[in-house]
Amino acid sequence: MKYRKILLEYYQTAFDCLGESNWWPAETALEVCFGAILTQNTTWKNAFAAIENLKKNNYLDIDIFLSRPKEEILELLRPAGYFRAKYEYLSNFLYFVQQELEGNILLLQNKPLELAREKLLSIKGIGPETADSILLYALDFPIFVVDAYTKRIFNRHGLLTSDVYYAEMQDFFMTALQNDAHIFNEFHALIVRVASTYCKTKAPLCAKCPFCSLLPAGELFCE
Repeated sequence: MKYRKILLEYYQTAFDCLGESNWWPAETALEVCFGAILTQNTTWKNAFAAIENLKKNNYLDIDIFLSRPKEEILELLRPAGYFRAKYEYLSNFLYFVQQELEGNILLLQNKPLELAREKLLSIKGIGPETADSILLYALDFPIFVVDAYTKRIFNRHGLLTSDVYYAEMQDFFMTALQNDAHIFNEFHALIVRVASTYCKTKAPLCAKCPFCSLLPAGELFCE
């Protein structure tokens, strides 16, 4: 609980400035899962373009996706980048849902969080960030998703080290914050919005950033 107060200050500061995120934008839990896989190593814009391609062709359906010719689907996935690998990852995931969950991803909600996470991580192509995104955004499990944006902001603000790894970052937030899926959802979404708009890798806009007042004294990373 040591960092609870300061993390809630970051949360409230971003929320007051940017407003509610309404993340993850999707019509179904399964669509969230598609997005979590397709956004690996690319921007949301590119992943969204691939999702729209699938949606227009009614391919956000397990049986249809798995029954259609591979090359046909690859073209639809192309905007997401690494589309051949992502086709395999999606197929692996959908076979899992089809065979172990009777075709209904929501049945995973009936399992304890630890077991549900273990099941997802056993699927080739599903790493910790993707698994946790599915657990939080599609299934409403109280688990905090961390990523490169999280590391960038909180390393620059002196709360995380540059060599911190995923599990350490996640534990930092989950130990300090109340175990609440809604807070975890909104906080991660706000972090992504702040990092992508202001706390950029190059030429960050520190003076305009909602978190500027929370930086250590004199620590500005922009020119």
